[in-house]
Amino acid sequence: MTKRDLSKDQFIRSIEIHWEEIPENSYLREIDALHNVTEVSFRSPVTVFTGENGSGKSTLLEAVAENAGFNAEGGSKNYSFSTYNAHSALQEYSSLIRGGRREKWGYFLRAESFFNVATQEEEYARIGGVQSAEYHSMSHGESFLGLAVDKFENRGLYLLDEPEAALSVQRQMALLSVIHRSVQNGSQFLIVTHSPILMGYPDAEILTFDDGPIHPIAWEDTDSYRLTKLFLNYRERILQDLFAEE
Repeated sequence: MTKRDLSKDQFIRSIEIHWEEIPENSYLREIDALHNVTEVSFRSPVTVFTGENGSGKSTLLEAVAENAGFNAEGGSKNYSFSTYNAHSALQEYSSLIRGGRREKWGYFLRAESFFNVATQEEEYARIGGVQSAEYHSMSHGESFLGLAVDKFENRGLYLLDEPEAALSVQRQMALLSVIHRSVQNGSQFLIVTHSPILMGYPDAEILTFDDGPIHPIAWEDTDSYRLTKLFLNYRERILQDLFAEE
């Protein structure tokens, strides 16, 4: 019996990288996780990118976002603004393979540029003569989670870049609940995170950008899980070792 290809159920089945078009001197060729990777598939409603800083996670997510029609700094597909050059070079040399379904809505949520998105939301609300969500009147964590509650609708495509940067442990758990309700109603998520809480979503496919080209990894084998567990279990010994190195 042939195993079912679950990627066909997703709005975005995969992203293809066209290496023959990438200049020889491009920094993209120096990213180990992407080296000679021609296609990255997304087989689960929730796909997690994890790995060390600078390993290429956000570079790939940005390419997916821009190819899907999102603004480079974030927002819905209706957002069109730029406060700095956030364009992904990989977007020019990649393309998306779509599934059989089409999303009804979507959002690209980036922790590093959320302030700019919140500012733009107020401007769009003013121009349209509607009530703003006034995210700037809330704390960073409150506004970030509030946007998720407001914007994560049914049958949507949602790309999240390090959402844990704005959220406490409790609110990371609350975000999991928001994600789950949206997934149950037909949504797809791609999430860049270092948080063992967020990557612990049931049946999420975790792709690591460490130890060579991108490949799947079990939750318990990720550095985020292993090192967090190690610290919680042996905090005093680890702190002694860390401070002794100084």
